[in-house]
Amino acid sequence: MIRRHPLLTFFALAYAISWVIWAPLWLPRFGVRGLPVMPFHHALGALGPFVAAFLVSALDAGRAGALDLVRRMGFWRHRIGWLLFALLGPLVMFGLAVLGMWIVGGHRPSLAGFGVSREFPQFLPLAFFAYNVLTFGYGEEVGWRGFALPRLQARHGALVSTLLLTIGWAIWHIPLFFYRPGYLTMGAAGIAGWFFSLLTGAVLLTWLFNESHGSILVVALFHATVDIAFTSEMSTPFVVNAAGSVITIFGIAVLIFAGPRYLSRSGMVMRSRDKERVIEFMGRDGVIRPNDG
Repeated sequence: MIRRHPLLTFFALAYAISWVIWAPLWLPRFGVRGLPVMPFHHALGALGPFVAAFLVSALDAGRAGALDLVRRMGFWRHRIGWLLFALLGPLVMFGLAVLGMWIVGGHRPSLAGFGVSREFPQFLPLAFFAYNVLTFGYGEEVGWRGFALPRLQARHGALVSTLLLTIGWAIWHIPLFFYRPGYLTMGAAGIAGWFFSLLTGAVLLTWLFNESHGSILVVALFHATVDIAFTSEMSTPFVVNAAGSVITIFGIAVLIFAGPRYLSRSGMVMRSRDKERVIEFMGRDGVIRPNDG
């Protein structure tokens, strides 16, 4: 079953693990109370995609499958430029949004709150960054981009793969709509906008993943830095919306210049038409190369 349907198995496991972990947070919405809530409980939900990716990789491809994920979590050689973009790109986009607030609203923003969490005010900026990288950075990206994306791109073009992955990624967030403040207030229009921003963010992550030849480290850093920018103390609804617009514009630009089929200008694409197990086509750089057959 796992070898025949590894993607379905992965998504089912990721949902099950995360939703059970989050149960004490979302079940009160349905009248079930009294379940223990641990410190950083919300972040523990990131274990779903992470654990599911390792379990299915190991069961599908043996030890080599799990080791491949570990190897790509540390890919940094010959990727310094992409690592810098992952770290600085979201900050530049956020800075443009803050500049827009200054120009439109006439209020000079203070950068004192950047990197400071409203939810965890005890964290210094560096600790908040490490928290995001280790939880929703690696926690999610080992699963979404590290495991699922290469397997989707083995069957479909990059844009179609990104859309399918975004749908699965959005479904994973469903419990958050029953307990997270920002999600509780979303109407139909808000949910549509949220999904579109998720999709444009996924386009950028696919592009970074393909251009960095399968580096989970690059996409984990980008994901974490975006989360920091959007949840910092200085973020306001205007800044968040403006930053989302900047990311959308950049995602559309990437789509045009990199091309929807591969979302990569390097020609090193995570795609193969061969029906053998995906792990057998991983090169030393983690890239699944097109099969001439």
